[in-house]
Amino acid sequence: MPITRREALISAGALAAAGVIPAKSKAGAGLIPAAAQDTALGPEFASLSDFEPAAKQKVSHMAWEFFNGAAADEITMRWNLEAYQRIRLKPRVLVDVSKIDTRITLFGQEHAWPILLAPTAYHKLAHPEGELATARGAGAAGATMVVSTMATTSIEDIAHEATGPLWFQLYMQRDRGFTRELVRRAEAAGCRALCLTVDSPVVGTRNREMRAEFALPQNLSLPHLRGLKVNGVDISTSGAGHTAGGSSIYSAITDPSMSWKDIEWLLSFAKIPLLTKGVLNPDDADAAVKAGVSGVIVSNHGARNLDTVPATPDALPLVAGRVAGRVPILVDGGVRRGTDIVKALALGATAVQIGRPYLYGLSVAGNAGVTKVVKILQREFEMAMALMGRPTIASIDRSALWS
Repeated sequence: MPITRREALISAGALAAAGVIPAKSKAGAGLIPAAAQDTALGPEFASLSDFEPAAKQKVSHMAWEFFNGAAADEITMRWNLEAYQRIRLKPRVLVDVSKIDTRITLFGQEHAWPILLAPTAYHKLAHPEGELATARGAGAAGATMVVSTMATTSIEDIAHEATGPLWFQLYMQRDRGFTRELVRRAEAAGCRALCLTVDSPVVGTRNREMRAEFALPQNLSLPHLRGLKVNGVDISTSGAGHTAGGSSIYSAITDPSMSWKDIEWLLSFAKIPLLTKGVLNPDDADAAVKAGVSGVIVSNHGARNLDTVPATPDALPLVAGRVAGRVPILVDGGVRRGTDIVKALALGATAVQIGRPYLYGLSVAGNAGVTKVVKILQREFEMAMALMGRPTIASIDRSALWS
């Protein structure tokens, strides 16, 4: 028999009193029913920005510096946010907006909203249930989750828990046979698209991680890299693969020799659409389309690799102009409001991806926090469409922006 919201809250209180959940945790770290978690996420969580300070109180300093840090002086990370803030909207009035249609179609799959969860690593640093909680939260919000190669839960386990669509993000490994098998695992698990990260031949200068002496805790592993050894060390459990070692600039989890011939190689056997993730240069976008990819993701890796590259909203229109509608374009980095989504679509994107915001939600309240973050963004986007006089996705174009 289903429990009531009141009973769920009482149960949560009992668990807290018993020490199973931290007493200060409103969300119960994902161990209490979703109904109680939803109740705990009250009016103080009205926007995505409300989750960030709350998340900082939930995770370790080392995890916070990993999730929230960026490359070098973090200029590009600041630009990602400021670029959206600079763009001015140009609304129309006296337009019938009694019905708002937010649906898009990507590779034959209908999405209720043009909002996906970008691939991010190490979710168990944010919450004990890690990617399982993220998958539940994404499914409840009707959003597609892109699972990272660097997940702390296997794609098989995530797929078993997920109620919504999954995509898979791929880091090309030096061992091409291992890479092929990882693609096959993603396909067998039901992933509907493959996002190859192309902007990371090396890891960027992440000073905040260095100062925090970031390392993957011994109780966590990377199941997608299980069995992959570098110099006799199992990368999946050592935590050694994340950053460069010694005087070398290279890390164990990226292949600096990757080139366009590897795109051709992946396309020769991948059974699901392939997107290139991490494109800023219009020339690269054009080359990717000509190589046969199904989509392009405009991304600066959350500003975590090369500092002072452009904000993604600044690169997006140039990429969109070169792609010229031949394939869908997604964009990530800096999306914090529903109005940001309108701006991204007006600049040529088909959909957006969010990263840090849902990690904040995961940290605060597990799956319920992820759902809440996405639903806030969905609601804001729908309201923005109505106030803009743009009742359909197709009606959002460059005329929605002031010159």
